[in-house]
Amino acid sequence: MTVDVNAPYRQRVSQALQDDSLRTALDRATARLSERRAEAVAAIDSARLRDEARAIRQSAIEDLPRLLEQLESNLIGNGCAVHWARDAAEATSIVLEIARRNEVLHVVKSKSMVTEEIGLNEALEENGIEVVETDLGEYIIQLANEPPSHIIAPVIHKRVEDISELFHRELGMPPTDDPAEMCGAARGILRAEFLRADIGISGCNFAIAETGTICVITNEGNGRMVTSMPRVYVAVAGIEKVVSTAEEAILLWQAASRNATGQDVSVYFSMSSGPRHPGHADGPEEMHVVLLDNGRSRMLERAYGDAALCIRCGACINVCPVYREIGGHAYGRTPYNGPIGAVITPLLADDPTTVRDLPFASSLCGACRDVCPVKIDLPRLLLDLRSDMTTQGASPKLERMAIRAYARSMERPACYRLLQRLARLVGQLPLRLPFMKDWTRTRDLPPLASKSFLETWGEE
Repeated sequence: MTVDVNAPYRQRVSQALQDDSLRTALDRATARLSERRAEAVAAIDSARLRDEARAIRQSAIEDLPRLLEQLESNLIGNGCAVHWARDAAEATSIVLEIARRNEVLHVVKSKSMVTEEIGLNEALEENGIEVVETDLGEYIIQLANEPPSHIIAPVIHKRVEDISELFHRELGMPPTDDPAEMCGAARGILRAEFLRADIGISGCNFAIAETGTICVITNEGNGRMVTSMPRVYVAVAGIEKVVSTAEEAILLWQAASRNATGQDVSVYFSMSSGPRHPGHADGPEEMHVVLLDNGRSRMLERAYGDAALCIRCGACINVCPVYREIGGHAYGRTPYNGPIGAVITPLLADDPTTVRDLPFASSLCGACRDVCPVKIDLPRLLLDLRSDMTTQGASPKLERMAIRAYARSMERPACYRLLQRLARLVGQLPLRLPFMKDWTRTRDLPPLASKSFLETWGEE
């Protein structure tokens, strides 16, 4: 079964829970990633690394206007073109204009959640431009016509046999259960794509203000090729990605690598500071940087600034009991899932009520907070979002009516005592009503005691 990311939330969850192969794949993969992370952080002073990483991110967010101005100035000084985009529409329009001006027909991309966020692939394809994802996981889900289901591992929901069947159907490759053979086939295809691409597009893990440098973390080398082989390179960066110095970027690279994949550092750390200069052997002829807001300023203006500290390592996702049961597609058509996605997706949305269920997709167990490399208190942010959603009337009408009725009865002790006696008389009958079935189908509500606490207290 495939989870329909466009279906209502409850339907998506139901589809995921009925897919045993999906849940098996999720359980194995997230457990493996969590084990690797635990080994990697146990080998160092992880408490100190977390403190330093948080301090770096907090300092950058607090000094964001100045750092962004410095970043822009140094990027321009390096020969880059800098573009500011208020929202997804502006960002895609900017990239499309760059593509039109350069008569682009073929684009290669490095894995990027921010370009997923703005729907860049769809915008390019609608305008007749072929887009090829070059990260292996992203390439697989592009072939399957699916969105990513994890920030770090976009194809975490698929088994080896699923990918083999996909490659057989889409690429004509003979069925195999050998991952190395499938990787080799994809590598051969992607090498040809790099050679014919007119533009390379990437996201940005960190943007160094003091040098005007865009940093991209990868393990496959595709990021290095995307940023250097095509004649035009475009980086799309959320405004929160800026850091002050290269030393800060290096420390965050270490924190991200250990918490994402359990490595000391990722295999590649590509740093791009401008187009190819005269006498240089490689690099793009043009380099463009699109600095994207798309709700980030709004998020920072509210009491949710901590969410902007996220370095997209995915550690919180791997330990989340909800994600491990339903996977990323149950969160809908968003590149951000798990606990951090349940926070930032509503914060970045123009209309948060369209994703009002996400803050409630959490057990609030605190495992996400315990592993976060920048110490984001995700359970607190989720609770605050739930409160905001309720205050704004985003909770179901029946729920609001029930809470109001309960509050009014609590204000009137005599009324409250009467309702208690009635509840004992009718027993479990209300639980059989249709609107209660979603709750009682999987939960047993014990019967009310024959005497309330206040009645017992009064007898003592």
